[in-house]
Amino acid sequence: MNMREIMKAQQRLQKLQEELEQSQFSGSAGGGAVTITMKGNYEITAIKIDPEAVNPEDIGELETMLLAAAKDAFSKVAEAQQKMVTTITGGMKIPGLF
Repeated sequence: MNMREIMKAQQRLQKLQEELEQSQFSGSAGGGAVTITMKGNYEITAIKIDPEAVNPEDIGELETMLLAAAKDAFSKVAEAQQKMVTTITGGMKIPGLF
């Protein structure tokens, strides 16, 4: 890549990164009993819990579902970031990008 191509790629990456940061990703667990929504910068924006998922005698189950939903949302953001980088770099590995 010459310097001009690198600069264009960098500009495209910045634009895509800004778009990704505003995108919403949802992760769920317990068959949808718990849903966590997160932006592309990993900021959690919403948590939805089905009232039937709350068993006061087994809070541990709810905690496990929350953790699983967060991991699901996190993995969706990471996957979207990886796709973005692959699109920009054509699959070339560049140190320091995600």
